[in-house]
Amino acid sequence: MIEIKSKREIELMREAGKVLAEVHEKVGEAVAPGKSTYELDKYAEELIRKAKCTPSFLHLYDFPAACCVSVNEELIHGIPEKTRILKEGDIVSFDIGVNYKGYHSDAARTWAVGEIAPNAKRLVETCKESFFRGIENAVPGNHLNDICGSIGDYVEAHGYGVVTQYVGHGIGHQVHMDPEVPNYRMKKKGPKLQAGMTLAIEPMITEGNPAVRVLSNDWTVVPLDGKLTAHYENTILITDNGPEILSLSKG
Repeated sequence: MIEIKSKREIELMREAGKVLAEVHEKVGEAVAPGKSTYELDKYAEELIRKAKCTPSFLHLYDFPAACCVSVNEELIHGIPEKTRILKEGDIVSFDIGVNYKGYHSDAARTWAVGEIAPNAKRLVETCKESFFRGIENAVPGNHLNDICGSIGDYVEAHGYGVVTQYVGHGIGHQVHMDPEVPNYRMKKKGPKLQAGMTLAIEPMITEGNPAVRVLSNDWTVVPLDGKLTAHYENTILITDNGPEILSLSKG
């Protein structure tokens, strides 16, 4: 069942999203060669707690950190480590959740570490743009597949792989709620979109083959061919006036 949020719930999610947007901006500014993924995870957690919020992901399904920090070929669920040091030319994604008074916001960004290769830059830009192409269709009366199909069509038109094993989701008083939000065109239209729905939409794409596997740590997902990946996500609210991105700074 897909929840329609009340005005109170929406305000709490707006606050969670505002904090999350600021955390992503500050973490992005801190990304640099020589920084460890552990150090950046701890910095993000500190920012979240200073804002009187809690990290949504810490201990969720027993995940051991506040952020999923995934480098280069790591698609999602990278575990921060003191020994994982970022290098010039890497790309690194941060998937972060914020809990404000029991309501969540979820967003991901893929950042360049210093100067990156043109192919890496194009991959990251395509992933981000596919999100915005998708939410053009996030309006009442459309169906979920209008969002999903637009994301997948855009990614594949640019020659990249769309991961099918992992999807976006509804969000609210839990991090993961109905409905599932794939990043590819489905055979069915899916549920009709209504004002008050909140969705975490998150394109996850690969430079090569989209087939993936989970590493021996039981968390980190990588493509079978070991090529680069990118991840971009925001929490959105569907309104009668179009989608409102809750986890992106307005200015």
